[in-house]
Amino acid sequence: MNDTEPSWPEPARPPESAWVPEPNPWAPNWAAAPPVPIAPPRSRLWGAVTGVLIIVVAVSLIAATIPRRVDGRALAAEGVDPGRAYGDSGKPPKAVPELARNPLLGAGISPGPATCTLPDLGRAAEQLKAYYRALVTCLEQSWRPALEKANEPTLTATVSVTLPEHSSCGKAPTENEAVAYYCGGDTTIYAPTDWMLSDAGLNKARHIATIAHEYGHHVQRESGILSAAADKMTSPDEDSAADKEVVRRIELQANCFGALFLTAVAGSGSISRSLANAGVADYGRANDSDTHGSREHQLSWAKAGYDGKATKACDTWSAPVAEVS
Repeated sequence: MNDTEPSWPEPARPPESAWVPEPNPWAPNWAAAPPVPIAPPRSRLWGAVTGVLIIVVAVSLIAATIPRRVDGRALAAEGVDPGRAYGDSGKPPKAVPELARNPLLGAGISPGPATCTLPDLGRAAEQLKAYYRALVTCLEQSWRPALEKANEPTLTATVSVTLPEHSSCGKAPTENEAVAYYCGGDTTIYAPTDWMLSDAGLNKARHIATIAHEYGHHVQRESGILSAAADKMTSPDEDSAADKEVVRRIELQANCFGALFLTAVAGSGSISRSLANAGVADYGRANDSDTHGSREHQLSWAKAGYDGKATKACDTWSAPVAEVS
């Protein structure tokens, strides 16, 4: 892996992100970026890092469909594990179907530090599975304090390196549509071995950024943000400009959430400051997308999370349209 300083988006996208030695490479002052910047996935059609956001959210017997690029039905997480500790309110954790006003985006909430102990990354399916499972365990440990402080569910997400023909979210997307995707119906991140290796090779920063983004969708599901977003959709195919804007806000927030995790764990365990920096830089390699935002915004929202260090920095829902284009 190359340890050269990452540079922010240039016209051409290199096949493998080049990154990044230690000190913090953010030379420009990130405060200059949009207060609520945005960062979506890497992109094959709509995303390597972001992957397709496939989520099932069941709302009263009728499933509101989230954009095709989010292929699947949007449905909110209903029950929670009764064994979970309650948050600050002393009441059972509950998803809140709100966007900008979601408790998760309140003041003073952020993922906690965690020491990620990751095994060697290899090309064998079992090696990838072990790497992703260790990473998802670390993601859960880091995000748990934020969800508990918001008094929202903290159900466990699982990861699969095989692609089912059908899942709780219906028919799986094709490789041209996603490199990885999250299904809220079974709270699983699907990161097929062939797809991931084709896109990322053994670039650790890219693998970590991709899984952190997909876990960001899981956080959106647990908090109730996804179900609230589904309620805003106007058509099953998200062809309208309004629907695509909703999808961009979802995806850009997931990038921001991914970078929030990276800033929380940077410099400990297997994720050095250098590797975390490289992961954030990787969010800027995607092409412009009408469902994930411009390349510039995809990166600026990731920077916002990394620099802001709190969920409030990821409030894409309050951002002007020009900042989620």
